[in-house]
Amino acid sequence: MGTACDFAIWSTTGRVAVTAPAALGAVVEIVRSGLDEVERACSRFRPDSELSMLTPGRSRLSPMLADLMGTALDAAEASGGLVDPTVGSALRELGYDRSIELLPADGPPVQISRSVPGWRRVHLYGDHLELPRDVVLDLGATAKARAADLLAHRAADVVGVGVLVEIGGDIATAGATPDGGWQVLVRDTPDDPACQVTLTEGAAVATSSTVRRTWRRGGVRIHHVVDPRTAAPAAPVWRSATVAAPTCVEANTASTAAIVLGRKATGWLADRGLTARLVDQQRRVVRVGAWPREAAA
Repeated sequence: MGTACDFAIWSTTGRVAVTAPAALGAVVEIVRSGLDEVERACSRFRPDSELSMLTPGRSRLSPMLADLMGTALDAAEASGGLVDPTVGSALRELGYDRSIELLPADGPPVQISRSVPGWRRVHLYGDHLELPRDVVLDLGATAKARAADLLAHRAADVVGVGVLVEIGGDIATAGATPDGGWQVLVRDTPDDPACQVTLTEGAAVATSSTVRRTWRRGGVRIHHVVDPRTAAPAAPVWRSATVAAPTCVEANTASTAAIVLGRKATGWLADRGLTARLVDQQRRVVRVGAWPREAAA
């Protein structure tokens, strides 16, 4: 048995890697089971998910959805509202109302008619959620990263080996590292510049992109990262933003905020002491902080 397993998940790809080949099957089982639990809790595209069945007012959440909702609200606060879970209605208006591979090749032009309600209108008290009537939640900006963090640590604790979990470019590690550390190739698309980095024990990295999850309306290409300040897709200054941090949630929150901020991203990231790698529309690489100047892979 090898030390890694790749699989399809949530219209993207996933990977599980371990430090001990004999443990791979057990770790993959834990991770896949956990991903199913996350999907049942917060999928926007499953009518039977807990998130889809929420009604306005006060609701008691399952432990998993309470965790994911708390993560989303914490990310909104940490980013100053640049990452906001109340963009669900905006995404629907933009045409992202089903799994990305099911969207039509094109559709009518988009007309943005509403603003994002704002995360401060949503209140979580332990496992009790207060949801306003006009708020549609979307946890896509943070749930994938939280799943990577949660399941890497769960698998490492249960099986007792080093674990790396990647879900669509969001990477978390837990437990011991292999000799030389975890070797990670950072590249959003096959025609983007690539860089290989080494992750030490417990480190995480996340990439947000304006070129991967896209669709067309009125002949115009639209991507999935909504600027909560405008309810429109963020200006595509960057093809991708990759951030390294102690947790995947922290990394993903910062990488998403960088996409939203556009040209102001480098200063915002630097002010927070973050390490990042941005790729602009001309595929030029901009490094922030201590991102290594490694040779292209």
